Amino acid sequence: MIHYITTNGIGNAWVGNELRWLKAAGIPVQLHAMRSPHQEFHSSEWAKQIHGNTRDLYPIPPLRLVASTVSAAVRNPGRFASALANAVFGQREHFRARMAGIFHLMVACDWIRSFDANQVDHVHSQWIHSCGTIGMYGTWLLNVPFSFTGHAADLFRDRCALRDKIKRAKFIVCISEFHREFFLENGARPEQLQIVYCGIDPSHFSFRLPERGADEPYHILSSGRLVDKKGFGILIDACAILRQRGEDFRCTIAGSGPLERDLREQITRLGLEDVVTVTGQPLKQEDIPAFMRAGHLYCLPCVWAKDNDVDGLPQMLMEAMACGLPAVSTRLVGIPDLIIDEQTGLLVEPNSVVQLADALQRLAHDQALADRLATAGRQHIEAKFDIHKCLEPLINQFRLSLGLPVPDNRPGEPQTQPEPAVAVT
Repeated sequence: MIHYITTNGIGNAWVGNELRWLKAAGIPVQLHAMRSPHQEFHSSEWAKQIHGNTRDLYPIPPLRLVASTVSAAVRNPGRFASALANAVFGQREHFRARMAGIFHLMVACDWIRSFDANQVDHVHSQWIHSCGTIGMYGTWLLNVPFSFTGHAADLFRDRCALRDKIKRAKFIVCISEFHREFFLENGARPEQLQIVYCGIDPSHFSFRLPERGADEPYHILSSGRLVDKKGFGILIDACAILRQRGEDFRCTIAGSGPLERDLREQITRLGLEDVVTVTGQPLKQEDIPAFMRAGHLYCLPCVWAKDNDVDGLPQMLMEAMACGLPAVSTRLVGIPDLIIDEQTGLLVEPNSVVQLADALQRLAHDQALADRLATAGRQHIEAKFDIHKCLEPLINQFRLSLGLPVPDNRPGEPQTQPEPAVAVT
C-alpha cells in the first residue's frame, strides 16, 4: 500500500486529480491529511469517495500524543533514538523549524499507530513542509521508503529540514525544470530526481478559439485563491492602464480568499467598478470550462509574495490553455515550462504592470497572434501536460515499491485512464 500524506487532503485540486489517476492505474493508495480541507475544488463522486476515506491526523489529545511517543520509543528504541537525535541536532533553517520538527516527530509516532506496519510499502508526501516532516519520521520509525513532491511555499516560505528530507528520500518529484535545479543545488543526487508535471486531463476541456463580436468588450479572465502570490493586484493596476489608454475591455477575477476586500477597495480606488469584477466565489473543477468559454484571454500574473510564498506551476493556467484561451503570465519558478514566450503564450516580468498591460493590449488587437498562441498552447498541453502521460514516471516508481511489473510502453503512450468524471465540455 502507498500511503500519501498531505496538509489538507484534497483541499488542493491537484491532490485529488493525482490520486484519481493513481487509483485508475491500480496503485493501492491511502490518503492521510493533517487536517480536513476548509475548501474543496471537486464535486464529482470519485472526489467525495477519496475525501470520505481520508484519515485525518488532527486533532490529537495531548495524553495520547505522549503515550504514542513513549510507545514508539519502546517498540523501536534504536530507530526512535536516531530520529530524535536528528530532530534535536540535525541541520535546521531556524529555531522554530527545530521545535516544529520535534513536535512533528511526536505526531509521526501517533500517526504510525493508525495502520498496520505490514501494509505500508511506501510513504509519499505531497508538499514537504510539516506533512513532509511527519512523513519522513514516520518512515524512519517504520523503516520503509519515503518520497516527496515539492511545490512552492513548502520549499521557500515554510521550509523545514529540507536537506535532511532530500537525503532520506528514495526519490523526489520535481514539478518543473526549475525545481530539478533547485533540488540539485540543495544536495539532491541526479538519480533521485524525476520530473513529473502536475498535468490535467485535456479531454475534459474542449478546445475552442474565442470569438469576439464587433461591439463586444475584450474579456480578460483570471482565477485562483485571492492571495498575494497570484498577482491579482498587479492585474488590476494593468487594467487601470488599459482604461487610461482607452481600451474597451472587462476583467473577471474568480476566486475567494483573504485579499478579497483589499482587491475590491483597489478596484474602487482606481474607478474600475464598471470593468473589473471579483466574484468572491471559488471555482469548482467541473465549472472551469464554462468559465473559460466566457472570456477571450486568461491572465495569471504570479509574483513572489511578501511572505516568500510563490506558485510553482499553476494548474489553472493549463486548464485555460486547454480550453483555447491565449495565456499571459510571468517568468517565475516553473511557469516557463508551460508558457514558452511567444510560442505557447506571453510572459512578462513579475510585478511589471506596464509589461502586463502591453501584453494584454497586444493580444486584444492581434487576433492572429492570439489564435496562434492558443492553438500552440493546447498542443503543448497535450504533448507535455496530459496527466495520464506525465504521471507515468510516478506511477512506475510506486509499481517498483510495490513489487509490481513496470509496463514497457512506448514513450508517450498512455497506459491508464480513470472512469470519466462529471462531463465538462
